[in-house]
Amino acid sequence: MFYSIKDKLNRYRFSYTCRQVFNTAPVTAGTDQPVAVLTQLQHKDLTMFLVAIKTFANKVPLAKIFIINDGSLTAADQTVLRSHLPIADIHDRTQFSAAGCPSGGCWERLLAIADFVKDYFVIQLDSDTLTLTDMPEVNECIATNTGFVIGTWDNQEIESMTVSSERVQKNNAPTMDSHVQMLAESRFINLDCENLRYVRGCAGFSGFPKASFDKQFIVDFSQKIEKEIGAKWHQWGSEQVMSNVVVANLDKSIVLPHPKYTDCGKMKIPGTCFVHFIGECRFKTSRYADLAKNAIQALLG
Repeated sequence: MFYSIKDKLNRYRFSYTCRQVFNTAPVTAGTDQPVAVLTQLQHKDLTMFLVAIKTFANKVPLAKIFIINDGSLTAADQTVLRSHLPIADIHDRTQFSAAGCPSGGCWERLLAIADFVKDYFVIQLDSDTLTLTDMPEVNECIATNTGFVIGTWDNQEIESMTVSSERVQKNNAPTMDSHVQMLAESRFINLDCENLRYVRGCAGFSGFPKASFDKQFIVDFSQKIEKEIGAKWHQWGSEQVMSNVVVANLDKSIVLPHPKYTDCGKMKIPGTCFVHFIGECRFKTSRYADLAKNAIQALLG
């Protein structure tokens, strides 16, 4: 209960500090190329998402925005979104499911990407992200139809799934009580994974090139890992594992340079151009709100 009250207070403070985002120009189509952002959105993150998408679209031209309603967006929320994001389509998360995959925990978001990637280069953009400066690496990935993911450490590369799994086993020896990501990664080695790759990235900012994968790849892998760890695979965090597997096994994909693209615990201003404000450090200080306020002022000119 205390956490819930504190979270509501922090979000109110952020929304108040960033209220000028509602005075910035709508996001319109900036390219005739099939480039789209997709996010799963909840009511309480509306202001955060407007900051995220408007600062991002200012640096990466978009043709489309797909918003997956988690079920909490009100009619008023959707009116605001359509006003500020006229290139957005809003879909209910119940439209996206697949037998053999978990439900909830953002799985509908990934399955939606699998649908829309047939026609678009799809960029998953979480609400708690902020674009600070130009992102040439992302624009180059779009131009060359290359996948990308925000990484976890410096000089990180996509690697063999076997190597990744062996490292997790050696360093952590996960058990069934471990976090689903650690447990799943440790069990990769039990799968037929000699020709597969993996990257410990973040699903909150990932790029999927047009026509780069299909839903069946997700279903097949999901069923294999569920046989290894059972109902654990249905816990929060499994979708991020699956997203990382998808990105790592695209024909072309990279890990974005770190900490140029990073989370809020590792950002180095002014070198960092894109920040994911993950929960553990999102509102720990006023840095997120201050940086967002400055970015909004830049949009206002």
